[in-house]
Amino acid sequence: MRGDRAWTAACSGAIAQDADDLQYETGHGPCLDAGRTGMLLVANNLLDDDRWPQYAPRVVSEVGVHSSMSVPLPFQGSTVGGLNNYSARPGAFDDRSIQVAQEICAHVAIAVMNADAHSEATNEVQNLRQALESRKVIDMALGILMSAHHCSPDAAFTILSRASQNRNQKLRDLASAIVRSTMDAGNKGSLPTG
Repeated sequence: MRGDRAWTAACSGAIAQDADDLQYETGHGPCLDAGRTGMLLVANNLLDDDRWPQYAPRVVSEVGVHSSMSVPLPFQGSTVGGLNNYSARPGAFDDRSIQVAQEICAHVAIAVMNADAHSEATNEVQNLRQALESRKVIDMALGILMSAHHCSPDAAFTILSRASQNRNQKLRDLASAIVRSTMDAGNKGSLPTG
């Protein structure tokens, strides 16, 4: 979970995914509540459980889940999600299964946070690459404008900015168009003038 946004990072099969999806659709259920509150939630008979009136009857009838155990994933004083276990039979989760799930969750939480950190780092690298590419194209366009208008870098940037605003076009897209048009033979007359 990130804020109020929840998703299934991994599951062991269609039943688990369907049970999770039903919680996301209804906006409540044991998994969501475990992730939001940090509390272990065991439902030994979902047919008789009134904590989730929109979810419980549907997960029994549509998915075939009769009991569930949702264990929060603790990480550095907060909860980063939940480990969900589903069963087609009522009363599937005893004290021993709860103890084992809680022991496993400490390790799963670290793995989840490591995967999240890796994903965030990958996104940052991609954003930096894109920014560098944009910057390179903008610098090339500024050089073209400086040459065409015999002006300073600041004046070239002003020309490019104004043209971007006047055309309601992103700066990097306009810069890219200037570079492409300059590279095309005989198409130099399309440079913006302000």
